[in-house]
Amino acid sequence: MNIITDVLIIGAGVAGLYTALNLDEKLKVIMVSKGEVNECNSNWAQGGISVARGYDDVELFVQDTLKAGRYKNDINAVKVLAEESIENINALIELGVDFDRSGDELNYTREGAHTINRIVHYKDKTGNRVEEVLLNNVRDRRNIKFNQNCCLVDILKKDNLCMGGICIKDNKQINIYSKVTILATGGIGGVFKNSTNERIITGDGIAIGIKNNIKVKNINYIQFHPTVFYSENNNNERRFLISESVRGEGGKLINNKGERFVDELLPRNVVSKFIIEEEKKTNSNNVYLDVSFMPKDFLQKRFPTIYEECLKYGIDISKQPIPVTPAQHYFMGGLEVDLYGKTSMENLYAFGEVSCTGVHGANRLASNSLLEALVFSKRGAENINKSINDIEIIYSEVCELDHNSEYYQEMNKKILVDTIAKLRGDIKNELVTCG
Repeated sequence: MNIITDVLIIGAGVAGLYTALNLDEKLKVIMVSKGEVNECNSNWAQGGISVARGYDDVELFVQDTLKAGRYKNDINAVKVLAEESIENINALIELGVDFDRSGDELNYTREGAHTINRIVHYKDKTGNRVEEVLLNNVRDRRNIKFNQNCCLVDILKKDNLCMGGICIKDNKQINIYSKVTILATGGIGGVFKNSTNERIITGDGIAIGIKNNIKVKNINYIQFHPTVFYSENNNNERRFLISESVRGEGGKLINNKGERFVDELLPRNVVSKFIIEEEKKTNSNNVYLDVSFMPKDFLQKRFPTIYEECLKYGIDISKQPIPVTPAQHYFMGGLEVDLYGKTSMENLYAFGEVSCTGVHGANRLASNSLLEALVFSKRGAENINKSINDIEIIYSEVCELDHNSEYYQEMNKKILVDTIAKLRGDIKNELVTCG
């Protein structure tokens, strides 16, 4: 089957949806999602979205991001992120995202390595709310069509020109020809044994990029979140995140003797390192995050998702500390892009976790992920609006695939794992595919 469109977007998380909403409504857009439309990491982002507290805060925001990223960041990308943060948060509000407020004023919380409170949120399920609002807005657009449970297995190309994507749905091949193709396929957590990511997020876009000689960057930069709920019976399921905002509100990390051992608001890589060392020192599988000294009604209102989820495991967080340990959470590397999300292949863009803008450096500052997806997808969409009339649809003969999507997903996983393993000798011990 052959389909023709102006813009093909692979991925329906915040990056993909926000891109679609910023594209000219005269353009024909097809969105493809590997699973159900809301089966994405954006849906699980708890803490919130970073935003400069007025333009006087831009420089401090930049410095906090650089410091957390160990000064491996792209300074120009960081400046763009901070300078354009306010307009994008305002755009979300206009679209209907009802962030928590005190009266007419937005509530701002603080997370690790932020100097001040600058994170807007919706309870403890910010990503879920943003995803819901964006999805509702996209469904109102007559120019945007969805294709769910449809797996991208490769791109259509001629030399260094992208012409669309090859997908498999219900074991049938679909060739989607487009003027512009956008990868918003997310990160790599699904290939890890222990990750907060959706299991279907397995780095497809990055592996396809590597296979097609598209430039990648910082693929050895993998972030582990310090506080993920610890359970002996998680099997191979997605690990439940205990948001950094819990520590931002005053939660304390303690060992199995009830002793504090780290400043909870240090950067994530530092806190994770201290936790691993403490677990080794005390011969235990986890440490604890204690909020039991906070009022129960506050915990239920501020962290309703965390409160209810912990109860399922028999933990009342208003009375007991939460068992936590680090797990893979975010990928700072990806397809190398410029400040408009352009990859090294012509007519191919990448937004969100699949891309590497250079914003995060070697360690992402808390709550900068959704902001990055917003800022750069908007810039990219505006760039596409200006240039797409000069692009023609190009067709070529496409070989008929003789395997199902699972086969190609496993092949792409192997490409990804082998590439990262060349830079990180320890990586294979953590991966499902090489476990």
